[in-house]
Amino acid sequence: MSYNLISTKLLESKSSIVFFIGSVFPEPKSSAAGSRILQLVAFFQFYGYDVVFGSVSKPSEHSFDLNSIGVKQVHLQLNNTSFDEYITDLNPHCVVFDRFMTEEQFGWRVAESCPNAIRILDTEDLHFLRKARKTANIKTTNFSTIFLKNDTAKRELASIYRSDLSLIISEEEVNILTKELNIDASLLLYLPFLLDSTQIPNQNQLPSFEERKDFVFVGSFIHPPNADAVALLKTQIWPKLRKKIPNTSLHIFGSYPKSHHLNLQNRKERFFVHGFVDDVDKVLSSSKILLAPLQFGAGLKGKVIDAMRNGTPCVLSEIAAEGIFDASQKNAFISSNETHFIEKAVELYTDENRWTSMQAKGLLTLKSRFLAKDFYLIFIKRIQFLETNLEANRLQNFTGILLQHHSMQSSKYFSKWIEAKNKGL
Repeated sequence: MSYNLISTKLLESKSSIVFFIGSVFPEPKSSAAGSRILQLVAFFQFYGYDVVFGSVSKPSEHSFDLNSIGVKQVHLQLNNTSFDEYITDLNPHCVVFDRFMTEEQFGWRVAESCPNAIRILDTEDLHFLRKARKTANIKTTNFSTIFLKNDTAKRELASIYRSDLSLIISEEEVNILTKELNIDASLLLYLPFLLDSTQIPNQNQLPSFEERKDFVFVGSFIHPPNADAVALLKTQIWPKLRKKIPNTSLHIFGSYPKSHHLNLQNRKERFFVHGFVDDVDKVLSSSKILLAPLQFGAGLKGKVIDAMRNGTPCVLSEIAAEGIFDASQKNAFISSNETHFIEKAVELYTDENRWTSMQAKGLLTLKSRFLAKDFYLIFIKRIQFLETNLEANRLQNFTGILLQHHSMQSSKYFSKWIEAKNKGL
Protein backbone atom coordinates (compact mmCIF):
# COMPACT_ATOMS: atom_id res chain seq x y z
CA MET A 1 0.00 0.00 0.00
CA SER A 2 1.11 3.57 -0.60
CA TYR A 3 -1.24 6.30 0.47
CA ASN A 4 -0.06 9.79 -0.43
CA LEU A 5 -2.50 11.43 1.96
CA ILE A 6 -0.63 10.04 4.96
CA SER A 7 2.06 12.46 6.05
CA THR A 8 5.71 11.48 6.35
CA LYS A 9 5.71 12.55 9.98
CA LEU A 10 3.09 9.97 10.82
CA LEU A 11 5.21 7.28 9.20
CA GLU A 12 8.19 7.83 11.48
CA SER A 13 8.63 4.54 13.26
CA LYS A 14 9.91 3.96 16.74
CA SER A 15 9.71 0.18 16.27
CA SER A 16 6.98 0.10 18.91
CA ILE A 17 5.26 -3.21 19.60
CA VAL A 18 1.57 -3.96 19.20
CA PHE A 19 0.42 -7.07 21.03
CA PHE A 20 -2.74 -8.74 19.73
CA ILE A 21 -4.52 -11.07 22.12
CA GLY A 22 -6.87 -13.32 20.19
CA SER A 23 -9.43 -15.87 21.22
CA VAL A 24 -8.05 -17.93 18.31
CA PHE A 25 -5.33 -17.46 15.73
CA PRO A 26 -6.80 -15.74 12.64
CA GLU A 27 -8.59 -17.91 10.10
CA PRO A 28 -9.36 -15.55 7.18
CA LYS A 29 -10.69 -18.38 5.00
CA SER A 30 -13.10 -19.47 7.74
CA SER A 31 -14.62 -16.23 8.94
CA ALA A 32 -14.82 -12.49 8.41
CA ALA A 33 -13.37 -12.05 11.89
CA GLY A 34 -10.14 -13.67 10.73
CA SER A 35 -9.88 -11.30 7.76
CA ARG A 36 -10.65 -8.34 9.99
CA ILE A 37 -7.78 -9.11 12.36
CA LEU A 38 -5.32 -9.37 9.47
CA GLN A 39 -6.51 -5.97 8.22
CA LEU A 40 -5.67 -4.49 11.63
CA VAL A 41 -2.30 -6.21 11.61
CA ALA A 42 -1.62 -4.67 8.18
CA PHE A 43 -2.52 -1.24 9.52
CA PHE A 44 -0.01 -1.40 12.36
CA GLN A 45 2.69 -2.84 10.13
CA PHE A 46 2.11 -0.03 7.64
CA TYR A 47 3.02 2.45 10.38
CA GLY A 48 6.17 0.55 11.31
CA TYR A 49 4.98 -1.28 14.40
CA ASP A 50 6.29 -4.72 15.26
CA VAL A 51 3.33 -7.05 15.75
CA VAL A 52 3.08 -9.98 18.14
CA PHE A 53 -0.01 -12.20 18.22
CA GLY A 54 -0.87 -14.37 21.21
CA SER A 55 -3.73 -16.75 21.93
CA VAL A 56 -4.60 -19.44 24.45
CA SER A 57 -5.79 -21.54 21.52
CA LYS A 58 -3.49 -23.51 19.29
CA PRO A 59 -3.28 -22.84 15.55
CA SER A 60 -5.73 -24.93 13.52
CA GLU A 61 -5.41 -26.34 10.03
CA HIS A 62 -7.15 -23.19 8.76
CA SER A 63 -5.03 -20.69 10.72
CA PHE A 64 -3.13 -18.10 8.75
CA ASP A 65 0.67 -18.36 8.90
CA LEU A 66 1.41 -15.13 10.72
CA ASN A 67 5.14 -15.79 10.56
CA SER A 68 4.90 -15.40 6.77
CA ILE A 69 4.10 -11.69 7.22
CA GLY A 70 6.61 -11.07 9.99
CA VAL A 71 4.27 -11.49 12.94
CA LYS A 72 5.53 -13.46 15.92
CA GLN A 73 3.08 -16.04 17.29
CA VAL A 74 3.01 -16.92 20.99
CA HIS A 75 0.90 -19.41 22.90
CA LEU A 76 -0.56 -17.91 26.07
CA GLN A 77 -1.47 -19.64 29.29
CA LEU A 78 -4.80 -18.68 30.85
CA ASN A 79 -4.84 -17.95 34.60
CA ASN A 80 -1.08 -18.05 34.79
CA THR A 81 1.47 -15.47 35.95
CA SER A 82 3.65 -16.42 32.99
CA PHE A 83 1.55 -13.92 31.01
CA ASP A 84 2.46 -11.13 33.43
CA GLU A 85 6.14 -11.89 33.05
CA TYR A 86 5.89 -12.14 29.27
CA ILE A 87 4.01 -8.88 28.70
CA THR A 88 6.23 -7.00 31.14
CA ASP A 89 9.29 -8.03 29.15
CA LEU A 90 7.50 -7.34 25.85
CA ASN A 91 6.44 -3.86 27.02
CA PRO A 92 3.99 -3.24 24.17
CA HIS A 93 2.94 0.20 23.05
CA CYS A 94 -0.61 -1.00 22.34
CA VAL A 95 -2.56 -4.12 23.25
CA VAL A 96 -5.46 -5.13 20.98
CA PHE A 97 -8.11 -7.52 22.31
CA ASP A 98 -9.99 -9.28 19.53
CA ARG A 99 -13.24 -9.65 21.49
CA PHE A 100 -14.57 -8.56 24.85
CA MET A 101 -13.96 -12.05 26.25
CA THR A 102 -10.21 -11.73 25.77
CA GLU A 103 -10.31 -8.30 27.42
CA GLU A 104 -12.06 -9.88 30.40
CA GLN A 105 -9.42 -12.59 30.64
CA PHE A 106 -6.32 -10.47 30.16
CA GLY A 107 -7.28 -6.79 30.47
CA TRP A 108 -6.62 -6.59 34.18
CA ARG A 109 -3.23 -8.24 33.76
CA VAL A 110 -2.30 -5.77 31.02
CA ALA A 111 -3.43 -2.85 33.20
CA GLU A 112 -1.33 -4.10 36.11
CA SER A 113 1.81 -5.11 34.20
CA CYS A 114 1.84 -2.41 31.49
CA PRO A 115 -0.27 0.52 32.74
CA ASN A 116 1.00 2.84 30.00
CA ALA A 117 0.01 0.53 27.15
CA ILE A 118 -2.96 1.72 25.11
CA ARG A 119 -5.73 -0.86 25.45
CA ILE A 120 -7.79 -1.26 22.27
CA LEU A 121 -10.87 -3.46 22.00
CA ASP A 122 -11.87 -4.71 18.56
CA THR A 123 -15.48 -5.69 19.15
CA GLU A 124 -15.76 -7.53 15.78
CA ASP A 125 -19.49 -7.03 16.21
CA LEU A 126 -21.63 -6.31 19.24
CA HIS A 127 -22.08 -9.78 20.67
CA PHE A 128 -24.91 -8.74 22.96
CA LEU A 129 -26.84 -7.37 19.97
CA ARG A 130 -26.47 -10.62 18.05
CA LYS A 131 -27.41 -12.71 21.08
CA ALA A 132 -30.44 -10.59 21.94
CA ARG A 133 -31.76 -10.68 18.39
CA LYS A 134 -31.47 -14.43 18.42
CA THR A 135 -33.14 -14.85 21.80
CA ALA A 136 -35.97 -12.45 21.04
CA ASN A 137 -36.33 -13.65 17.44
CA ILE A 138 -36.08 -10.05 16.31
CA LYS A 139 -35.74 -9.80 12.54
CA THR A 140 -35.41 -6.04 12.16
CA THR A 141 -32.48 -3.75 12.73
CA ASN A 142 -34.34 -1.51 15.17
CA PHE A 143 -32.84 -1.25 18.64
CA SER A 144 -34.85 -2.22 21.69
CA THR A 145 -34.08 -2.06 25.40
CA ILE A 146 -34.80 -5.78 25.46
CA PHE A 147 -31.31 -6.13 24.03
CA LEU A 148 -29.87 -5.13 27.40
CA LYS A 149 -31.64 -7.86 29.34
CA ASN A 150 -28.78 -10.32 29.17
CA ASP A 151 -25.47 -10.72 30.94
CA THR A 152 -23.55 -10.48 27.67
CA ALA A 153 -24.68 -6.86 27.29
CA LYS A 154 -23.42 -5.94 30.75
CA ARG A 155 -20.10 -7.70 30.20
CA GLU A 156 -19.49 -6.28 26.73
CA LEU A 157 -20.41 -2.71 27.66
CA ALA A 158 -18.17 -2.95 30.73
CA SER A 159 -15.32 -4.07 28.47
CA ILE A 160 -15.87 -1.05 26.21
CA TYR A 161 -15.72 1.29 29.20
CA ARG A 162 -12.53 -0.34 30.51
CA SER A 163 -10.75 0.05 27.16
CA ASP A 164 -9.06 3.22 25.99
CA LEU A 165 -10.58 2.81 22.53
CA SER A 166 -13.10 0.41 21.05
CA LEU A 167 -13.24 -0.26 17.32
CA ILE A 168 -16.81 -0.52 16.05
CA ILE A 169 -17.25 -2.11 12.65
CA SER A 170 -20.75 -0.86 11.81
CA GLU A 171 -22.24 2.65 11.80
CA GLU A 172 -25.48 1.14 13.07
CA GLU A 173 -23.67 -0.13 16.14
CA VAL A 174 -22.00 3.24 16.71
CA ASN A 175 -25.47 4.80 16.72
CA ILE A 176 -26.77 2.24 19.20
CA LEU A 177 -23.85 2.79 21.56
CA THR A 178 -23.83 6.59 21.41
CA LYS A 179 -27.49 7.50 20.90
CA GLU A 180 -29.27 4.71 22.73
CA LEU A 181 -26.76 3.84 25.44
CA ASN A 182 -25.09 7.25 25.82
CA ILE A 183 -21.53 5.95 25.58
CA ASP A 184 -19.15 8.84 24.95
CA ALA A 185 -18.03 8.94 21.32
CA SER A 186 -14.45 9.58 22.48
CA LEU A 187 -14.29 5.91 23.54
CA LEU A 188 -15.29 4.63 20.11
CA LEU A 189 -13.97 4.63 16.56
CA TYR A 190 -15.95 3.56 13.53
CA LEU A 191 -13.59 1.29 11.62
CA PRO A 192 -15.24 -1.03 9.06
CA PHE A 193 -13.57 -3.63 6.87
CA LEU A 194 -10.44 -2.10 5.34
CA LEU A 195 -9.91 -2.95 1.68
CA ASP A 196 -6.93 -2.09 -0.48
CA SER A 197 -7.87 -0.64 -3.86
CA THR A 198 -6.25 -3.64 -5.55
CA GLN A 199 -8.92 -5.85 -3.99
CA ILE A 200 -11.68 -4.07 -5.90
CA PRO A 201 -11.64 -4.91 -9.62
CA ASN A 202 -13.11 -2.95 -12.48
CA GLN A 203 -16.41 -4.30 -13.71
CA ASN A 204 -14.98 -5.30 -17.10
CA GLN A 205 -12.48 -7.58 -15.33
CA LEU A 206 -15.22 -9.75 -13.85
CA PRO A 207 -17.05 -12.78 -15.28
CA SER A 208 -20.21 -11.65 -17.03
CA PHE A 209 -23.85 -12.53 -16.38
CA GLU A 210 -23.75 -15.24 -19.03
CA GLU A 211 -20.58 -16.77 -17.64
CA ARG A 212 -22.12 -17.41 -14.24
CA LYS A 213 -24.74 -19.75 -12.88
CA ASP A 214 -26.50 -20.84 -9.68
CA PHE A 215 -27.04 -19.39 -6.22
CA VAL A 216 -24.54 -19.52 -3.38
CA PHE A 217 -24.37 -19.04 0.39
CA VAL A 218 -21.08 -18.69 2.26
CA GLY A 219 -20.57 -18.70 6.03
CA SER A 220 -18.95 -20.64 8.83
CA PHE A 221 -21.31 -23.17 10.41
CA ILE A 222 -19.77 -22.42 13.81
CA HIS A 223 -21.50 -19.03 13.64
CA PRO A 224 -25.16 -19.53 14.71
CA PRO A 225 -26.71 -16.96 12.31
CA ASN A 226 -25.19 -18.84 9.36
CA ALA A 227 -26.39 -22.26 10.48
CA ASP A 228 -29.86 -20.80 11.03
CA ALA A 229 -29.88 -19.20 7.58
CA VAL A 230 -28.87 -22.48 5.91
CA ALA A 231 -31.75 -24.26 7.64
CA LEU A 232 -34.13 -21.54 6.44
CA LEU A 233 -32.85 -21.85 2.88
CA LYS A 234 -33.24 -25.62 2.96
CA THR A 235 -36.74 -25.80 4.40
CA GLN A 236 -38.49 -22.59 3.32
CA ILE A 237 -36.78 -20.58 0.62
CA TRP A 238 -35.06 -22.97 -1.75
CA PRO A 239 -38.02 -25.33 -2.39
CA LYS A 240 -40.11 -22.36 -3.55
CA LEU A 241 -37.31 -20.61 -5.41
CA ARG A 242 -36.30 -23.74 -7.31
CA LYS A 243 -39.86 -24.17 -8.59
CA LYS A 244 -39.61 -20.75 -10.20
CA ILE A 245 -36.14 -21.39 -11.72
CA PRO A 246 -35.94 -25.20 -12.03
CA ASN A 247 -32.54 -25.55 -13.70
CA THR A 248 -30.55 -23.84 -10.98
CA SER A 249 -28.71 -25.13 -7.92
CA LEU A 250 -27.90 -23.72 -4.50
CA HIS A 251 -24.38 -24.28 -3.19
CA ILE A 252 -23.58 -23.92 0.52
CA PHE A 253 -19.97 -23.33 1.59
CA GLY A 254 -18.75 -22.95 5.16
CA SER A 255 -16.08 -24.07 7.58
CA TYR A 256 -16.67 -26.42 10.51
CA PRO A 257 -19.85 -28.14 9.34
CA LYS A 258 -21.33 -30.83 11.56
CA SER A 259 -22.68 -34.06 10.17
CA HIS A 260 -26.26 -32.78 10.38
CA HIS A 261 -25.26 -29.80 8.24
CA LEU A 262 -23.67 -32.01 5.58
CA ASN A 263 -26.70 -34.28 5.65
CA LEU A 264 -28.85 -31.40 4.40
CA GLN A 265 -27.42 -32.02 0.92
CA ASN A 266 -29.91 -33.40 -1.58
CA ARG A 267 -28.82 -33.79 -5.19
CA LYS A 268 -32.37 -34.30 -6.45
CA GLU A 269 -33.30 -30.96 -4.92
CA ARG A 270 -30.08 -29.43 -6.28
CA PHE A 271 -29.15 -28.35 -2.76
CA PHE A 272 -25.41 -28.90 -2.25
CA VAL A 273 -23.44 -28.56 1.00
CA HIS A 274 -19.70 -28.40 0.31
CA GLY A 275 -18.22 -27.42 3.66
CA PHE A 276 -14.94 -25.49 3.83
CA VAL A 277 -13.80 -23.69 0.68
CA ASP A 278 -10.16 -22.79 0.21
CA ASP A 279 -10.79 -20.20 -2.52
CA VAL A 280 -13.96 -18.26 -1.81
CA ASP A 281 -13.23 -15.80 -4.62
CA LYS A 282 -13.29 -18.58 -7.19
CA VAL A 283 -16.66 -19.78 -5.88
CA LEU A 284 -18.25 -16.34 -5.73
CA SER A 285 -16.95 -15.15 -9.10
CA SER A 286 -18.57 -18.14 -10.82
CA SER A 287 -21.90 -17.75 -9.00
CA LYS A 288 -24.70 -15.52 -10.22
CA ILE A 289 -26.38 -14.56 -6.91
CA LEU A 290 -25.48 -14.66 -3.21
CA LEU A 291 -28.43 -15.44 -0.94
CA ALA A 292 -28.15 -14.36 2.71
CA PRO A 293 -31.48 -14.52 4.56
CA LEU A 294 -29.90 -14.02 8.02
CA GLN A 295 -32.54 -13.76 10.73
CA PHE A 296 -30.29 -12.38 13.44
CA GLY A 297 -26.77 -11.11 13.80
CA ALA A 298 -24.72 -7.94 14.18
CA GLY A 299 -21.72 -6.15 12.70
CA LEU A 300 -20.87 -6.34 9.01
CA LYS A 301 -21.29 -9.51 6.98
CA GLY A 302 -18.03 -10.55 5.35
CA LYS A 303 -19.90 -12.73 2.87
CA VAL A 304 -21.59 -9.65 1.41
CA ILE A 305 -18.31 -7.74 1.10
CA ASP A 306 -16.68 -10.78 -0.54
CA ALA A 307 -19.60 -11.15 -2.95
CA MET A 308 -19.37 -7.51 -4.01
CA ARG A 309 -15.59 -7.82 -4.48
CA ASN A 310 -16.30 -10.60 -6.94
CA GLY A 311 -19.11 -8.77 -8.70
CA THR A 312 -21.79 -11.07 -7.33
CA PRO A 313 -25.07 -9.26 -6.57
CA CYS A 314 -26.92 -10.25 -3.42
CA VAL A 315 -30.39 -10.86 -2.08
CA LEU A 316 -30.30 -10.11 1.63
CA SER A 317 -32.38 -9.82 4.75
CA GLU A 318 -32.25 -6.48 6.58
CA ILE A 319 -29.91 -8.02 9.14
CA ALA A 320 -27.50 -9.21 6.43
CA ALA A 321 -27.42 -5.76 4.81
CA GLU A 322 -27.04 -3.80 8.03
CA GLY A 323 -24.19 -1.28 8.03
CA ILE A 324 -22.95 -2.03 4.53
CA PHE A 325 -24.83 0.32 2.24
CA ASP A 326 -25.88 3.93 2.26
CA ALA A 327 -29.24 4.95 0.87
CA SER A 328 -28.02 5.40 -2.72
CA GLN A 329 -25.59 2.50 -3.13
CA LYS A 330 -27.19 -0.92 -2.88
CA ASN A 331 -26.06 -3.82 -5.00
CA ALA A 332 -28.53 -5.95 -3.10
CA PHE A 333 -32.23 -6.56 -3.06
CA ILE A 334 -33.15 -6.35 0.59
CA SER A 335 -36.20 -7.93 2.18
CA SER A 336 -36.93 -9.85 5.36
CA ASN A 337 -40.27 -11.01 3.96
CA GLU A 338 -39.87 -14.55 2.64
CA THR A 339 -42.18 -14.10 -0.35
CA HIS A 340 -40.56 -10.84 -1.40
CA PHE A 341 -37.11 -12.34 -0.84
CA ILE A 342 -37.87 -15.12 -3.33
CA GLU A 343 -39.39 -12.69 -5.84
CA LYS A 344 -36.31 -10.49 -5.69
CA ALA A 345 -34.02 -13.50 -6.15
CA VAL A 346 -35.94 -14.54 -9.28
CA GLU A 347 -35.89 -11.01 -10.70
CA LEU A 348 -32.17 -10.54 -10.15
CA TYR A 349 -31.30 -13.98 -11.50
CA THR A 350 -33.29 -13.56 -14.72
CA ASP A 351 -32.87 -9.85 -15.53
CA GLU A 352 -29.39 -9.25 -16.98
CA ASN A 353 -29.73 -5.45 -17.05
CA ARG A 354 -30.78 -5.30 -13.42
CA TRP A 355 -28.04 -7.77 -12.46
CA THR A 356 -25.36 -5.73 -14.23
CA SER A 357 -26.60 -2.53 -12.62
CA MET A 358 -26.52 -4.06 -9.16
CA GLN A 359 -23.02 -5.41 -9.78
CA ALA A 360 -21.78 -1.90 -10.64
CA LYS A 361 -23.42 -0.40 -7.56
CA GLY A 362 -21.77 -3.02 -5.37
CA LEU A 363 -18.32 -2.09 -6.63
CA LEU A 364 -19.14 1.58 -6.06
CA THR A 365 -20.17 0.81 -2.49
CA LEU A 366 -16.81 -0.81 -1.78
CA LYS A 367 -14.88 2.11 -3.27
CA SER A 368 -16.88 4.76 -1.43
CA ARG A 369 -17.24 3.09 1.97
CA PHE A 370 -14.51 0.53 2.62
CA LEU A 371 -11.18 1.71 1.21
CA ALA A 372 -8.45 1.42 3.83
CA LYS A 373 -6.85 4.73 2.79
CA ASP A 374 -9.98 6.56 3.95
CA PHE A 375 -9.60 5.28 7.51
CA TYR A 376 -5.86 4.85 8.14
CA LEU A 377 -5.19 8.49 8.93
CA ILE A 378 -8.20 8.72 11.25
CA PHE A 379 -7.11 5.63 13.16
CA ILE A 380 -3.45 6.58 13.57
CA LYS A 381 -4.40 10.07 14.74
CA ARG A 382 -6.60 8.59 17.46
CA ILE A 383 -3.72 6.41 18.60
CA GLN A 384 -1.37 9.40 18.62
CA PHE A 385 -3.89 11.40 20.62
CA LEU A 386 -4.07 8.63 23.20
CA GLU A 387 -0.27 8.48 23.33
CA THR A 388 -0.09 12.07 24.53
CA ASN A 389 -3.34 12.21 26.51
CA LEU A 390 -3.68 8.73 27.96
CA GLU A 391 -4.00 9.63 31.62
CA ALA A 392 -6.34 12.57 30.99
CA ASN A 393 -8.45 10.44 28.68
CA ARG A 394 -8.80 7.77 31.34
CA LEU A 395 -9.70 10.29 34.03
CA GLN A 396 -12.51 11.62 31.86
CA ASN A 397 -13.90 8.10 31.64
CA PHE A 398 -14.75 7.73 35.31
CA THR A 399 -17.16 4.87 34.64
CA GLY A 400 -14.24 3.02 33.14
CA ILE A 401 -12.13 3.71 36.23
CA LEU A 402 -14.83 2.25 38.47
CA LEU A 403 -15.28 -0.80 36.29
CA GLN A 404 -11.54 -1.26 35.97
CA HIS A 405 -11.17 -1.20 39.75
CA HIS A 406 -13.96 -3.65 40.55
CA SER A 407 -13.46 -5.89 37.53
CA MET A 408 -9.72 -6.06 38.11
CA GLN A 409 -10.23 -7.18 41.66
CA SER A 410 -12.87 -9.82 40.91
CA SER A 411 -11.14 -11.13 37.79
CA LYS A 412 -7.76 -10.99 39.44
CA TYR A 413 -8.60 -13.03 42.50
CA PHE A 414 -10.80 -15.49 40.65
CA SER A 415 -7.93 -16.07 38.23
CA LYS A 416 -5.46 -16.47 41.07
CA TRP A 417 -7.79 -18.99 42.73
CA ILE A 418 -7.91 -21.03 39.50
CA GLU A 419 -4.13 -20.80 39.20
CA ALA A 420 -3.66 -22.02 42.75
CA LYS A 421 -6.15 -24.82 42.14
CA ASN A 422 -4.28 -25.88 38.99
CA LYS A 423 -1.08 -26.06 41.02
CA GLY A 424 -2.81 -28.24 43.60
CA LEU A 425 -2.37 -25.73 46.40
